[in-house]
Amino acid sequence: MTRNIAIIQGNPDPHGKHFGHALARAYAEGANAAGHRVETIQVASLEFPLLQTKEDFENGTPPDSIRQAQEIIRRAQHLVILYPLWLGGMPAILKGFFEQVFRPAFITGQHVSIGSWKNSMLKGKSARIVITMGMPAAAYRWYYRAHSLKSLERNVLGFCGIAPIKDNLIGMVESESNTKRDRWLEKIRALGIKGA
Repeated sequence: MTRNIAIIQGNPDPHGKHFGHALARAYAEGANAAGHRVETIQVASLEFPLLQTKEDFENGTPPDSIRQAQEIIRRAQHLVILYPLWLGGMPAILKGFFEQVFRPAFITGQHVSIGSWKNSMLKGKSARIVITMGMPAAAYRWYYRAHSLKSLERNVLGFCGIAPIKDNLIGMVESESNTKRDRWLEKIRALGIKGA
């Protein structure tokens, strides 16, 4: 079964030279080869302001770049979100992007308070989160309790009705051998083929 897939590249460097960019390309290659429809959002290439008020979040009009991203997400059946771990969390530009995108009007189709998000129009979508980091992935998951991952899973995606949500944590990216990197690229490419 083919799927509509949105890849959200959350690396703040727009030049595309990091391992996370290679992972996104590998996923897209696999998905395209299997006949899935893939659209990519390069967050670092978008222009948008940070939200500063509750009024703007709930009732403001998002900029064109965000509305276009919302349309890609709306069309998608599956979201693939990639980002590097920065200071234990997601990069600020990605957090700002999610705040802009996941407004009440986008989630429910109307300007309402957050309490009405139980009627989310995003229910039925699934997601995969891929996080790269310099530390061992096991240390992030068990010692630091993967708080950035859990926050995104529970407080953003899960809150909007997106499920199931799966993840891949890729640690020690600066010191991994080419063999280990190639194995990760093949694993992510295989997930793209499955649309998972």
